[in-house]
Amino acid sequence: MALQTCNLHHCLVPHLLPFVLLLLLHAWGGCCHPQCLDYKPPFEPQQPLVFCKEYIKFGCCDLEKDGEISAKFYTIMDNFDHAGYDACGRYIRSILCQECSPYSAHLFDAEDANTPMRMLPGLCGDYCSSYWLQCRYTLSLLLEDSGNPQQFANLTATIEEDRKKFCDYLELKDKQYCYPNVLTNTELNANLGLVREDPTGCLELCLQEVANGLRNPVAMIHAEDGTHRFFVAEQLGYVWVYLANGSRIDRPFLNLTHAVLTSPWAGDERGFLCIALHPRFDEVKKAYVYYSVSVKKEERIRVSEFTLLTTDDNQLDHSSERTILEVVEPASNHNGGQLLFGRDGYLYIFIGDGGRAGDPFGKFGNSQNKSTLLGKVLRLDVDNNDDGTPYSIPSDNPFLHEKEARPEIYAYGVRNMWRCSIDRGDPTTGRGGGRMFCGDVGQNKFEEVDLIVKGGNYGWRAKEGFSCYDRKLCLNSSLDDILPIFAYPHKLGKSVTGGYIYRGCQMPNLNGLYIFGDFMSGRLMSLKENVASGEWQYREICMGGDRTCRFPKLINSYYKYIISFAEDEAGELYFLATGVASAKARAGVVYKIVDPSRRAAPGKCSFKPAPVKIKGKLVHFYPKEEFVINKKPTTTPIPTTSTRKTTTTTKTPPRRKTPIIIIKPPMPTRKTIRKTTLQTTRKTPPTTALKTTSKTTIKPTTVPTTVQKAMETTPAPTTPTGYRTTIMTAAFTRSAQTPIIPTSPTRKHGRPLQYAPITTSKPLTSAQPPPSPSTTSMKRPKVALTSERPAALTTPRPQYWSLKPTTSGYKPQRPPINTTPTKTQEEGLRLGEKLENTGGANQVYKRPRGRSRGSKRGRGGRKLRAGSVRLVTTDGLSDRGRLEIFIRGEWGTVCDDLFTSKAGSVVCRQLGFTTALAVMKRAALGEADRNVRILLDDVECEGGERSLLECKRSRVGKHNCSHGEDVGVICG
Repeated sequence: MALQTCNLHHCLVPHLLPFVLLLLLHAWGGCCHPQCLDYKPPFEPQQPLVFCKEYIKFGCCDLEKDGEISAKFYTIMDNFDHAGYDACGRYIRSILCQECSPYSAHLFDAEDANTPMRMLPGLCGDYCSSYWLQCRYTLSLLLEDSGNPQQFANLTATIEEDRKKFCDYLELKDKQYCYPNVLTNTELNANLGLVREDPTGCLELCLQEVANGLRNPVAMIHAEDGTHRFFVAEQLGYVWVYLANGSRIDRPFLNLTHAVLTSPWAGDERGFLCIALHPRFDEVKKAYVYYSVSVKKEERIRVSEFTLLTTDDNQLDHSSERTILEVVEPASNHNGGQLLFGRDGYLYIFIGDGGRAGDPFGKFGNSQNKSTLLGKVLRLDVDNNDDGTPYSIPSDNPFLHEKEARPEIYAYGVRNMWRCSIDRGDPTTGRGGGRMFCGDVGQNKFEEVDLIVKGGNYGWRAKEGFSCYDRKLCLNSSLDDILPIFAYPHKLGKSVTGGYIYRGCQMPNLNGLYIFGDFMSGRLMSLKENVASGEWQYREICMGGDRTCRFPKLINSYYKYIISFAEDEAGELYFLATGVASAKARAGVVYKIVDPSRRAAPGKCSFKPAPVKIKGKLVHFYPKEEFVINKKPTTTPIPTTSTRKTTTTTKTPPRRKTPIIIIKPPMPTRKTIRKTTLQTTRKTPPTTALKTTSKTTIKPTTVPTTVQKAMETTPAPTTPTGYRTTIMTAAFTRSAQTPIIPTSPTRKHGRPLQYAPITTSKPLTSAQPPPSPSTTSMKRPKVALTSERPAALTTPRPQYWSLKPTTSGYKPQRPPINTTPTKTQEEGLRLGEKLENTGGANQVYKRPRGRSRGSKRGRGGRKLRAGSVRLVTTDGLSDRGRLEIFIRGEWGTVCDDLFTSKAGSVVCRQLGFTTALAVMKRAALGEADRNVRILLDDVECEGGERSLLECKRSRVGKHNCSHGEDVGVICG
C-alpha cells in the first residue's frame, strides 16, 4: 500500500483496524504488581488522606493529590441534582480514587511505557454494567477535563446508549485485577506493602547499578559533610570520588599504587584494603588508610594518615603521608583490613591473626595472645597528634593496665574480621545506635557475625562459630568468650562479608535489617533482631523476578564475589562485587539495594547536596546491566474465541501493512532515540530467523532464561472488541472529508491520550431516552450531548500518532538489550583484565560520516567502508578468527578489554551470521604481526549497533594494550 500525503482518516480503511488493535493491545507478562502512575512503588502518605480514605495506609496519593481528586469530584457533582448525587456519587468517587490505588498502574494500563494508557481505570464487567445502568451519561463528565471536550462528547455520544460498547470501552478483561475485584483479591492483598517473599520465604529485593568498571572495589565510604559524595577504593591502590549525580572525578582522590603490595592473582588478600575519613572531615580534613606493604622483603600492614590538599577538596596530599602503625605479617593471608571511627571519635583497627591455617603461632595462637596486635581489634586516639606521637591510648581501653598486654587492644580472639559497621540507630527511637557489627571469616566449618564489645574475647582459635576448633583451649574454663549472634555452615558460604543494619529513609520495610553476604557463594543474607528475646532471626535475600523489579533503573542480577558493603550519607545500603577476584580486572560494580514493595512518601527523603568544587573532568556513569523494565516482555495475542497457543520461541512475523503506533513519552531510564518516517513505497524485506538462547551467567541470582515471544502473525477472524477498539471504531465511523484544524495533543500523567482523532462535518446527536427507574436524573453537563453544540467539531491527528513504516512486521518500540554476562564473558573475566588508562574510559565517539579515508576494495571490487570487519585465521574457517577492522584506509586489530558477546554479535551480523557464539580473549585465535596497528580499545556495545564504530569506545588508534590482547570472535 502506497501512503501519500493524505488525511489520516482517509488513508485508514476498515481492514487495517485489526492490525491497529493488535499494536494497541497491552501485553501482560504475568500478574500485576503494586505500582503507581509515576512508575514507582506505593507508599504510606505522611499526612492522612481526607477524600480517598481507603488508601490512607498504603497507596499512590499524598494529601495534595487527594485534594486534587476531591476538587474534581465536587466539580463533576455540581452537574447533579440530589437524586443524581445519591445514585452516581459513589461510582464517580470510586473511579476517581483509583489513581490512589496501589495497583493504579495496572488499572490504567501504565505498567508498560510502550503501550497507551487508559483515561479511566479498568472496571470489572459486573461493576461496569451496574455503572451503565445507573449513571451512563456521566462518562462525558469524567472525560471532560482530559482533553478537547467536544472530542469526548462525540466519543461518548456513540457508546452511552449501547451497554456492550460502553463496557467494551471501560472494562478490564483481567477479571482478577480489575476494579473492584482487585480490592478483594486475597492473594494479591495478603502482604501488600511488605517485602515480597518467594515460596521458600526468601526476601525478594532488587538492585540499582551505581558504578562499574572497578578493579576489586574493597571499600566505599562517605564524608558526612553534606555533599553526598562517596569514595570507592580499589585493591590496586586507587581511591575515586563519585558525586551525588553518579559522575566520577577523573583525578583519583588517592593513588598509592606505587606502594601497595598486591598481585593480579585471583584471591590475593593483600593490597589496599580500607579507608576511613575523620568524623569531622569538613574541619579536620584527614583520611586514614590500611594497606599491605613490603619493607625490605618483609610483608607488613601499614595504617597511615593523609591530609587534604588545600587547593583541591577532592584530592589528598600524597606527600603528607604519616605512618600511624605498622604490624609485621607472618603470612600473606588473614590481613584483616577494616578501619572505622566509632561514636566515641576513636579510630578502630581490625587486624587478622597473621595467616596460615589454625593460627599456629605460639602456644595459644596470636589471637589469644594479648602481647601481640595480630588477631585483635585496636582502638586509638588520633586527634591532636600533629606535634606529637601519631596516636595516643584512650584512657578507658580495657587492657591499659594489664601487664604484658598491648594497651591498644580493645577486643581479641578474632580470626580475620572482614567488614565491620556502626549501627546508626533507629531513626525514630535511636535504639541500637553505636553497636559495632563484624563478620569474622572462619576456618573449616563456620562463618560468624559478631557484636563487638569492649574487652570481649571472641574465642578464636579455641572456637569457630559456636563449635570447638581447638578442643583443649575450648574446654578451658578461663576462656570466657563471647558467642557470635549468628554463624552459618560452609554449605551456605565459605567467606563471610560483614554488612550494615539498614537505617535509611527510602525503604522503610528494611529498617533494622542487618544485611550481609558471602564472598565465595555470592549469597545475600539478613538478620532481624527479636527485641524481646534478643535473638537474631535469619532470612535469605534473593533477587526479585522481572515482574517484581519492573521499575525504572532496577536490575535483578549481580556479580558473584561480594567484596564489601557500604552506606551513603543518607543511610542507603550498597554492596560491592566483582565477576573476577583479581586486583587488576575491571569487573567490579557497586550496587544499591532496593525494596520494590514500598517506598517512602514523596518528599520525605529529599535532600540537596552541598556544592562541590571540581578540578579536572567528570566521567559520566553509564550502566552496563539491562534494566528489567527494558527487557522485552512475553506478549499475549488478542483475545479470541479460539484456543490460543503460546510459544517460547521467537518468530519473525510476516510483512504487514503500515500500522499506526502510539508512542508514549519515554520512561525515566536510558535515553532512546526514535525516528519516525513516512515512506511511499514498500519493499519486501529479507526475513531472518531469530533464535532464543538460555545464557549461563556468573551471577548466581539471575533469572536464568529470558523468553522473548513475538506478536502473533495475524489476528483471529473475530470482530475486535474492547477498550481501544471502541475508540478506533467510533473514530472511523465518523470520518469525513473536512480539513484538519491543528490543536495540541492532550496528555495525562505525562502520557498521550490514546483516543483516535475525530473529524465530523456536523455535530453528533443522540436520542435521549425517556427517564426510567434505572436512569438517574441529573443536570446536563456543561458539554451536553444536544443540538446546541457547535456546528462543526473537528479534531486533528495528535502529534503522538505517527505512521511508522515497517519492513518485517511488528517491531517493539525498544529493541531488547541483553547485558547479562555470557559464559564466554565469564571465562574471559577469569583470565583477568589489564590495567587500563583511566583517562580514556566512558567516552563515546559517534560513527564517522561519509566515506572512509582510503580506497581499499573488498570482494567484488566494492569499496570498503569504515567499520568493515573480517576474521583472520590460519585454518581457513570463515566463521572464526582474530578480529580486524578497516578504518582510515587500513586494517587493524581490536583489544579485548570490555569486549563482550554483544560486540561480537555486532561483528557477526556484519559478516552475515546470526550471533556470536564466543568471544576469545588474550589472542586465543591468533596474534597479529607487529606491523599491524591496534585501532580500537575499550569497545562497549549494546548489541544493536551496525558496526563497532557506533559503540562506546576509545579514540581510533588510542590504546594501552598489545597484540597479546587481540580479540577473536566465533560466529554462528
